[in-house]
Amino acid sequence: MGELDGVWNVKRVGGLLPPMVGVQKRIHGSSGETRVGPLFGVPFDVVGRDLHYRAPFQGFVDELEPAGDRYLGRATFRGRRFGRFVLTRIS
Repeated sequence: MGELDGVWNVKRVGGLLPPMVGVQKRIHGSSGETRVGPLFGVPFDVVGRDLHYRAPFQGFVDELEPAGDRYLGRATFRGRRFGRFVLTRIS
């Protein structure tokens, strides 16, 4: 099991991100998805601690940094940060 494997709640802490009510990241091995409620997910590949979104969201990368039992995240597009968030494991 990888350090990021599991289901994570996402909480916005700054920047241009919308409120993250009902947003979760589900990670297993080298891939995962960001889920917005029960309806749809946006797939990504895990590269180290970075989450690289697949087409049509290419260019978006979430950069994660460990902070105790959670992760601090930076949402980027083509290398430019546009938001910050926190991941808290729920399973």
